[in-house]
Amino acid sequence: VQLQASGGGLVQAGGSLRLSCAASGRTFSEYVMGWFRQAPGKEREFVAAISSGGRITYYADSVRGRFTISRDNAKNTVYLQMNDLSPEDTARYYCAAYPGSIGPSGARMSSRYNYWGQGTQVTVSS
Repeated sequence: VQLQASGGGLVQAGGSLRLSCAASGRTFSEYVMGWFRQAPGKEREFVAAISSGGRITYYADSVRGRFTISRDNAKNTVYLQMNDLSPEDTARYYCAAYPGSIGPSGARMSSRYNYWGQGTQVTVSS
């Protein structure tokens, strides 16, 4: 599976962005998809994950209520709608995938994911 993230950019605090991650391959619907982010000087952290069928989602506490993960299996694409952005959300955002079923612990672990995109930069100005 090859992943291509897009949609990042520069936005003012309180604004919104929608990230997209397009996947290659015919088995996209069999993969759990996740979003992670990494700010300069910080470790990569979990943001959100969605089950292969799209019915189960998990969020980091820091983004719950502001971010929404969704997917369109017909388009082999996963999205991250980000609202009410703050400067603390500034980071490079990565999409990732692993085959199988989702779990509340595994989905939050970067080591669980087999495939990673190149990332897209999100910068939020104050």
